This record gives sequence, C-alpha cells and structure tokens, in this order.
Amino acid sequence: MALSAPYPVQLEFQNDAHIARWRPLVQWLLAIPQLVIVNVLSSLRNILTLISFFTVLFTKKIPRPLFDVIAMTYRYEWRTLSYVMFLHEDYPPFDFQPAATDDGVDVHSALTIEYPEELSRWMPLVKWLLAVPHYIALFFLAIASMLAVVVGFFAVLITGEYPLGIRDFVVSVYRWGLRVQAYVGLLTDQYPPFSLQTT
Repeated sequence: MALSAPYPVQLEFQNDAHIARWRPLVQWLLAIPQLVIVNVLSSLRNILTLISFFTVLFTKKIPRPLFDVIAMTYRYEWRTLSYVMFLHEDYPPFDFQPAATDDGVDVHSALTIEYPEELSRWMPLVKWLLAVPHYIALFFLAIASMLAVVVGFFAVLITGEYPLGIRDFVVSVYRWGLRVQAYVGLLTDQYPPFSLQTT
C-alpha cells in the first residue's frame, strides 16, 4: 500500500529542553520589535491574500513571487512566536527573504509551504465555510495550548527545563492552525487533516 504524501504545509521544530530560568520573564519584552514587524507583515499578508483571491479566480494560480512573500510572513511569524513562548533561547533573525521553502536561517524550526502549480477556481468562495469544523476544534486546542504555555512557564522557572510533551503539544497546535490558515488563505486546495501529527 502506498504511503500518502505529506501535507503541503510542513512545520518542524527541534530544540534542547533546557531553557535558562530567567528567559520566560523577559523574552516577550525582548521580542517587542519582532512583534511589531509581525503585525505589519500580517497586514501585508491580508492584502496579498486578497490579491491572490482574484488571481486564483481568473488564472487558477497564485503568482510565485506573491506566494513566496506570503510564505515568508508565516515563517517570520512562527520564528517570533516560538521565541515569545520561550521554546528556544535564540533571538529570531530579521530575515525577509521571500521563499516557499525554508532557508534554514533559524536552526530550531523549518516552515515550508509547497507551491501549487494550479488551484481550483471556485474553492476560494467556500474554503472559509469548509474550515468551520477546524475553527471549532482549534478554539478548544488554543485554550489548552495557552494553559500548556503557562505550565511551561512555571516549569522553566522552577526546573530550567521545558517539558518536551508540553512543548510538542504547543508546536502541534500551532502547526494545525497554520495548515488551516494556509488552506483558507488559498495556499493549498488540500483539506487540512484533523491531526496533531507532523504529517
């Protein structure tokens, strides 16, 4: 039996469990410049997604340069948020290289979105509706993820270690949400799996 192909949106994260105990207290503060940039890039992504809506309707594809910039905004956001949630200690790079494939600048994570050569012309009209079950599941998972980050916060303060099970859960919830965002944001026509697994 043939194995199914991996989902076109992939997010991998690797890091040692050790985090300096003081980091949860200050990393969110150190990340403020990055968070400002993330906010600007998010606004840019919304504009580019609107443009993509029309390019898909008329041409059944997103121009590659446009796609690469959108992928970069997601990658930049993840690198910043993983730092804010003190999943690692390394300050995220100010890297704005538009690319669907991860450039490897961040040694902890890789976020890659496979470029589709063709998209369904009419799917942009209904994807938001088809994603409603995911939104419901992600609502509860997001609450659980926030609680997990709080537990991780105290675990690092007390032990200097981020519990790997909790960290992996937080990353998995983000991965699920990212795949839904990419689906609704027209980057793929492949329906996202109801799964916390990497594939």
